[in-house]
Amino acid sequence: MAITIQTIEAGDREWVRAFLWQQAGNTRMVSRGRLHQCNELPGFIGSLDGQRAGLVTVRLDGRDCEVVTLYTAVHGQGLGSALLAAAADYARQHGCRRAWLITTNDNEPAIRFYANRGWRLTAVHKGALAQSRLIKPEIPLLGLNGIPIEDELEFELGLQKGD
Repeated sequence: MAITIQTIEAGDREWVRAFLWQQAGNTRMVSRGRLHQCNELPGFIGSLDGQRAGLVTVRLDGRDCEVVTLYTAVHGQGLGSALLAAAADYARQHGCRRAWLITTNDNEPAIRFYANRGWRLTAVHKGALAQSRLIKPEIPLLGLNGIPIEDELEFELGLQKGD
């Protein structure tokens, strides 16, 4: 399958909004106490054989780049890896020293995915979801496999030589 990655343009915003609703049930995400309106963030759309099937959004903060969302409608085809690489390239192009992201303690598939692509677990923010639910009350109490969603796990990809 042919993978193509394109920058999100103004005309893509409705697709981005609809895709986020389809994949995440919302366009708003919280990480480290900050609410993101993800359909308004910069990022990339991934396609398989010309069909849009994935999305990554990012946020620059000084010399750091946060990967805010990463979703694919198909798995095991390399699309998520290509989108994550595009986000890392975006960070490098903007002079960032690191790219980072948050996932929750229940998201075992994502934890494996990031670790297998060279991202390091750098912090566990215990109990962070209690604060996140004050900002976004619709965050469920239970996640994948019935695991209570309580902690934020922070992953990082060093972008400087030697990281």
